[in-house]
Amino acid sequence: MKNLQVRNSLILLLTALIWGVAFVAQSVGMDYVGPFTFNSVRFLIGGTVLLPCMALLKKINPQTKRSEDSPKSKKDLILGGVCCGVVLCAASSLQQIGIAYTSVGKAGFITAFYIIIVPIIGIFLGKKCGISVWISVLLALAGLYFLCITENLTIDRGDVLVFLGALMFAVHIMVIDHFSPLADGVAMSCIQFFVSGSICAVQMLLFEKPQTGQLLAAWQPILYAGVLSCGVAYTLQIIGQKGMNPTVASLILSLESVISVLAGMVLLHQDLSQREILGCVLMFAAILLAQLPPLPQKQGKPDTPENG
Repeated sequence: MKNLQVRNSLILLLTALIWGVAFVAQSVGMDYVGPFTFNSVRFLIGGTVLLPCMALLKKINPQTKRSEDSPKSKKDLILGGVCCGVVLCAASSLQQIGIAYTSVGKAGFITAFYIIIVPIIGIFLGKKCGISVWISVLLALAGLYFLCITENLTIDRGDVLVFLGALMFAVHIMVIDHFSPLADGVAMSCIQFFVSGSICAVQMLLFEKPQTGQLLAAWQPILYAGVLSCGVAYTLQIIGQKGMNPTVASLILSLESVISVLAGMVLLHQDLSQREILGCVLMFAAILLAQLPPLPQKQGKPDTPENG
């Protein structure tokens, strides 16, 4: 069992590595094609890559196929895939446009803010938040201040767009949380990629009209984002999280934000100022704190009848 957890931890670490470096691919891709073109092609590739993964998983676990044959399961699968695809399209488009105006490292940490937004949204859905979440919010806000707002009290357009993307990614997590118990996760992800890719394709044709030469020039970052970031990393996440403590899994995956900074420095030579590094440290502390389980409540002594 211990060996399995070590193996799954390494799988999740590889997933975080792929997603962290994906910010570089997204940034480089914008040198050749527009944001809708990039997202459309990578999501359609990601959906295509998941098709053989679905077939393989059904072969390994044939009981899954039988449980998905009911009309209600199929309806939940299609509805969940469409809803996730629409929200993913909005989130990824905002992020992709924002990356063109900010650094890879900042985009990675601002996007990771969704980890803190999710429990806050949960409050409006009747879920309670512990004190650690509220401390995380304060730390994250301080981190965002140092990361995004300059000494002249101005904020870059790219940072705003990436932050709005983080809000939409938080909504995306909530939609997945609603539909994932009702449908097969891999199949729903496959549908969401095709839906999101199709919506981006319409926007691509309306606003960008890319040339074949541009797509060929961007084939490396697009393939990385489509095959590895969408198809492979998502499948690795499902395999790696099996039998793992969800908190531990989330902590490992949150390293994506740190990796994005390192990847930006190594591959794109993008350096952060001391002010921005302080913001990253505060943001990462907030991310870790938000994922820690609440402390167990001490049981008080049983009430004794009052005298008199």
